[in-house]
Amino acid sequence: MLLLGDEAVALGALDAGLSGVFAYPGTPSTEITEFIQNQKGYKGRGQQQLCGEPPVHCNWSANEKTAMEEALGASYAGKRALVCMKHVGMNVCADPFMGSAMTGANGGLVVAACDDPSMHSSQNEQDSRFYANFAMIPCMEPCSQQEAYEATKYAFDLSEKFNIPVLMRMVTRLSHSRANVTPGETRAQNGLRFPDAAHEKQWVTLPAIARKRYPQLIKDNAEFEKAAEASPFNKYVEGADKSLGIIACGLAYNYLMENFKDGCPFPVLKISQYPFPKSLALRLAGECKTILVMEEGQPVVETMLRGTFPTGITVKGRLDGSLPRTGELDPDCVRAAVGLAPREVRATSEIIAPRPPALCQGCGHRDFFTALNMALEGYKGARVYGDIGCYTLGYMPPFKALHTCVEMGASVTMAVGSALMGGYPMIGVIGDSTFTHSGMTGLLDAVNEHADVTICISDNETTAMTGGQDSAGTGKIEAICIALGVAPEHVRTIIPLAKNYDEMVRIIKEELEYHGVSVIVSRRECIQTAKRHAAAKKQ
Repeated sequence: MLLLGDEAVALGALDAGLSGVFAYPGTPSTEITEFIQNQKGYKGRGQQQLCGEPPVHCNWSANEKTAMEEALGASYAGKRALVCMKHVGMNVCADPFMGSAMTGANGGLVVAACDDPSMHSSQNEQDSRFYANFAMIPCMEPCSQQEAYEATKYAFDLSEKFNIPVLMRMVTRLSHSRANVTPGETRAQNGLRFPDAAHEKQWVTLPAIARKRYPQLIKDNAEFEKAAEASPFNKYVEGADKSLGIIACGLAYNYLMENFKDGCPFPVLKISQYPFPKSLALRLAGECKTILVMEEGQPVVETMLRGTFPTGITVKGRLDGSLPRTGELDPDCVRAAVGLAPREVRATSEIIAPRPPALCQGCGHRDFFTALNMALEGYKGARVYGDIGCYTLGYMPPFKALHTCVEMGASVTMAVGSALMGGYPMIGVIGDSTFTHSGMTGLLDAVNEHADVTICISDNETTAMTGGQDSAGTGKIEAICIALGVAPEHVRTIIPLAKNYDEMVRIIKEELEYHGVSVIVSRRECIQTAKRHAAAKKQ
């Protein structure tokens, strides 16, 4: 099967007996859940039906925190559950994720975190392996699509063997590239099975219980490391040239071997399972006095080794400049790091014009930003706080409508904070999916603080930026705002069309002049999902 890396993870989970996937869409993780959603008729190649009877839960969650908690509940019930998100989603689910290391798992629990080195569609380059180290749980980092499939199945078994969640760390290039995958055997879903008497107490993290559980987790970590040392996904490959030893983590191993079609002349330690197997690294240090660490993302292993190896061992990698400190690895920078001559490359054509991202033609956000800019003329102190979504492109020309964008939900609360310091007028712009993801609690703060803010919810009735997944708030936005305490007469709805500019500007100005919390819902269906819906009706 020709699969994306994300699809390989999804298929591996299905073949491992998955009962539910819980996720919030975010590039580059979205395709894992979408693949499972599209497999309703999937049968395990002649074996039992995996999606359909019994069904696999595959609806989108409101955010990554709720997804993690729902999956933890499924695991508590003895079922195998998969949680999917992009790397910054790990920040949102950090509370239940860290707590899950203390409770442990009952049914297999795998957390797929897809990192985005080079920030193709993200606000930072954080490395999810830090979270695995932080929580002291095992982590898988596959190097290929085939290994992603096999490692996912293995991760569910590992989770149930040690009664612990397992992190599956993917990166953009692996998630979004295709390769042949040969599926293996399928497994039936677990039956309903709640924790037995020996394990049920640890699911209640009262201090008295947690104080006993934490030393056990530390003790278990030594067993996790032994499992990594014996793992089929980690391997030590001998090399005749001992002038350099190489540690290649995950996808970096593929980049390395791409430069050595007939085999690498240097000893290589391939790492795809953590905790980091120190004994294998010490074996490499016993043969080579210079160690080059290749890892996609941040220098997690390289930093760790500086406290592991004896004196006299030189560790090279991202920290010393042997590899780029930021951005993705690729075969060419790996080639330079091992001392090979660069390949001949052609210069980029001078006739290619840059194409910065822009809002789609016909997008309702365009008309909303136009009307907002018109309404704000004459307000010298106005500040517009943006958020994560397609509408973030309102920062770009020709609109230049946003002043900030930090993370999901920050538009509402930053506007509140600035208003409480005396700023006026303070406007927050947030999308419908982002509002239900993490904007609702900020709006409650605004109401409780009687903040002088105008919150604009740009509702295109979908999670558009990641491909048009369902939005949790569709049809409920106004009711949610009123339930949170916003005065009904100051929850206004506009339709962003050029013909409505006069009305839109009037309503925005009226709410700017109201000194309290007001909400303007700008609603028009995403032009892309509207096209798909229209095409579906014709079929």
